Amino acid sequence: MAKHNISFKLNGQQVNALVESRELLVHVIREQCGQTGTHIGCETSHCGVCTVDLNGESVKSCTVLAVQADGSEVMTVEGLAQNGVLHAVQEAFMQEHGLQCGFCTPGMLIRAYRFLQENPNPTEEEIRWGLSGNLCRCTGYQNIIKAVKVAAEKMQSV
Repeated sequence: MAKHNISFKLNGQQVNALVESRELLVHVIREQCGQTGTHIGCETSHCGVCTVDLNGESVKSCTVLAVQADGSEVMTVEGLAQNGVLHAVQEAFMQEHGLQCGFCTPGMLIRAYRFLQENPNPTEEEIRWGLSGNLCRCTGYQNIIKAVKVAAEKMQSV
């Protein structure tokens, strides 16, 4: 199997990795980079627990080959907080109880972060649509929707 040297920024830090052609980005992030916040769920892009921000877009890292990330900027849930201060999205999820078991939370937080970059003042319907690719089996989504709305308000007041 052919191996490739790739380099990308992960949460602002340059990383280098030796990867197989078929190796998925989620596995490189977790196994080679040690950033285990990005979870592995369905591996078919249905659940969204592996969602990361790749060059300013939400992607499901279980369907992105690591070689495709060469030269890119990737942000995982570990990259949201800055200098020990939670991002507004993280604060809002905590404040509004937007999580239960926590399995979907990293992907949900990253998707909510990018969604609010795309739509800083969303309606409830827009939030539902914006997060529709990320599944949660615990919360019933009500508190997640509230958390995204609160995060939007916090981000606008900064």
